[in-house]
Amino acid sequence: MKRVALFLVTNLAIMLVLGISASLLGVNNYLTANGLNLGTLLAFAALMGFGGAFISLFLSKPIAKWSTGARVIEHPGNSTEQWLLSTVAAQAQRAGIGMPEVAIYQGAPNAFATGATRNSSLVAVSTGLLESMTQEEVEAVLAHEVAHIANGDMVTLTLIQGVVNTFVIFLARVVAYFVDQALRRDNEQGSGPGLAYTITAIVCDILFGIVASIIVAWFSRQREYRADRGAAKILGTPRPMIAALQRLGGVPQGELPKNMAASGIAGGGVLSLFSSHPSCEDRISALQRG
Repeated sequence: MKRVALFLVTNLAIMLVLGISASLLGVNNYLTANGLNLGTLLAFAALMGFGGAFISLFLSKPIAKWSTGARVIEHPGNSTEQWLLSTVAAQAQRAGIGMPEVAIYQGAPNAFATGATRNSSLVAVSTGLLESMTQEEVEAVLAHEVAHIANGDMVTLTLIQGVVNTFVIFLARVVAYFVDQALRRDNEQGSGPGLAYTITAIVCDILFGIVASIIVAWFSRQREYRADRGAAKILGTPRPMIAALQRLGGVPQGELPKNMAASGIAGGGVLSLFSSHPSCEDRISALQRG
């Protein structure tokens, strides 16, 4: 879940910064100088939307390292670190990707993979995961993350995020334009966009951005099922992945860290719309069905 959460948060922050910068630099005046030019606005929205998504992608690995305090294993200091490196190397070879960086970070049971390309990626596991799972279960989790890389999931989510960003920016400014026009006095007609336009655009960026996150989260959940199947293929059997999911699903809800609680492993309802991961039960059922 860390992989997607960091990407979504970074993307939202970048989009807000780009949107505010556009207002300060007078882009809004240009877009609405002669009424609302939908073609120009759509081109601007696409540039901003995909630009923000790809900036998030290329920053994903350094931000993940910084935010989790992950320590990349360059020279194994013990047998566990040596095992992690050799296991990921073997799985990467089977998956047909370059060797990812392997890292460990302090925290509750979790793991993630990130990076801009299949051959420049990072796989990180928490100390909690290493302490609470058997070696076979950890191997399954590593295979799941390697499958994410092999499937190009970060790039896929970036493209999806770029599309929804484009519509967020486009629709937010269409709404802002009509709100601004509705609030203008007769003697203000024809002048550039007012304060109402800027405020409405920022508010709509946030609100529509939340809706966009729900859409991206839905696609992310589908990618999780595929990564589970990828792990089973790498290992030659779904059994270890099922065992790992059963272990994660068995963690009492009160003991889950915030990042895992948000992933909906033990929950459902409205919050599940924002979950980047399906429930462990659903993932186990999908693996058992083959």
